[in-house]
Amino acid sequence: MTSHAATVARDVGSLLVMQATMMTGSAAVALAFREWYPALAFLLAGGLTVAVGFGVRRRFADASNPEMKHGMVIAAAGWLTTAMFGALPFLFAAYLTPAEVMATFVPAGADWEAATVGGVTSQSSLVYFRNPLHALFESMSGWTGSGLTMAIHEPSLPHAFQWWRSFIQWVGGVGVIVLTVSILARPGSGSYALYRGEAREERIHPSVISTVRTVWKIFLGYTALSVAVLFVAISLSDYGSRLPLWEVGWQALNHAMTGLSTGGFSVTDNSIATYDSPLIEGVLLPVMALGAIAFPVHYVVLRERDLSSLYEDLQTRWLFTLFAVGTAVLAAQNAATVATAADAFTPTGWLGLGPVVGAARADAFRDSAFQFVSALSCTGFQSAPIGDWSAGGKVIVSGAMVIGGAAGSTVGGIKIVRAYTVGRGIRWQIGRVFLPGNAVVNVRFGGRTLDREEMDREFAEASIVTLLWLGVLGAASLVLVDLAGPGFTYADVLFEVASAQGNVGLSTGITGPGMPSLAEGMFLLNMWVGRLEIIPVLVFLRSLLFGMDP
Repeated sequence: MTSHAATVARDVGSLLVMQATMMTGSAAVALAFREWYPALAFLLAGGLTVAVGFGVRRRFADASNPEMKHGMVIAAAGWLTTAMFGALPFLFAAYLTPAEVMATFVPAGADWEAATVGGVTSQSSLVYFRNPLHALFESMSGWTGSGLTMAIHEPSLPHAFQWWRSFIQWVGGVGVIVLTVSILARPGSGSYALYRGEAREERIHPSVISTVRTVWKIFLGYTALSVAVLFVAISLSDYGSRLPLWEVGWQALNHAMTGLSTGGFSVTDNSIATYDSPLIEGVLLPVMALGAIAFPVHYVVLRERDLSSLYEDLQTRWLFTLFAVGTAVLAAQNAATVATAADAFTPTGWLGLGPVVGAARADAFRDSAFQFVSALSCTGFQSAPIGDWSAGGKVIVSGAMVIGGAAGSTVGGIKIVRAYTVGRGIRWQIGRVFLPGNAVVNVRFGGRTLDREEMDREFAEASIVTLLWLGVLGAASLVLVDLAGPGFTYADVLFEVASAQGNVGLSTGITGPGMPSLAEGMFLLNMWVGRLEIIPVLVFLRSLLFGMDP
């Protein structure tokens, strides 16, 4: 093995050791709920993962520190390997748990169609993970914060796996490599290469390790606050009033973790639509927005106790502008659809339907606000049947999922700063045509002053990543349009691919255990590419084919 491969293998092994620790902790959750087979699955998966991870790490302990090229490869290989080993608990539990025990995980009174996978029939969604591809899909979706799922009835999963899905999204939101850097990395050991390998540039402190630890402190504090406010909101809802307090707390904990990490996994059967509560949706709006704001901005606001930093930051300013404008445009689109439907329903238009249409238009605004924020923040919580929306509404939401929130936060997409740079760069390229060749021009850009060369470089980098991102999106859409089936339009296909590649999790109904295996495998690639913003994946593939030497 080359020295380059040894460096990569050692650091990927460290990631596996971290994941094995998380699996062991999740076994304790299974034991607390007396879920013996899931507990055994986590212990077996954790044992295998730590054996591989520690063995590789020890074997190549003397490998050199990572450089930037190593960081890119470690990030790509690390996320892929983490997803593969993270699938083991799903797979082991699905095979270890007897059908009669799976039946005990199904809520009383649930009338769901049973599925047969690998010779076992059950109403529990755990049975789907007997298919290794489904298990890998769930793990990749969790670690990348995507939120698309093969568990079509989440309440029928063991509590340990409801926790595991939320937990890996919560950790993956900040970044499993960032977590490892904060705990295992030594000062000056190449941690910045790993940090940038995850497509992160924003730093709070000169030390990457100090930056990461500060990010985790902020994240933990926000999580605790989100759990508290969600607990109150769920308790006050009609749905929550029928639940025991421990179940209210359980749902608040899981939705706080996946909301703040902009992951979107849910523990209810129909995501946030289960509650049908304006209060819960209203509470989740700021939770999702917090996850979409860059952590350095959070740090400045909390340290200086000055909210003006939110406006002064370019990305945050545009984030809230897009929230407002996007909600208004989407609400207008959905309200127009309601009006068109009313006109088609009766020759007299609104006659006799005034109260009904008025309520529908109010719901259109409420649904539009929640779904646009959920899409732009790349969270993926769903409060409305998006599959029934018009093509125009789906395209608007798709655009939000492509853009995403702020760089330096937990979101996917191409990021606001990159979209802004491309737009500003196009304007710059057009404007410079009218300037003399020897003109000295400086450009104000997000609080910085850039000269001609710097602006060209910023524009080129943003354009390359954006073009590659959109190229993969377009190619995947063309593949999926032939696989999705006659019941789905191209707007549905574009929406679904944007959701996967943007690491969002909203769905029009294409994603599920019955989707073609080719489409499911393609979505695995979309989620992996989307999480790493393409370049690390390309560096990884190049290193596999040609090695890491120049």
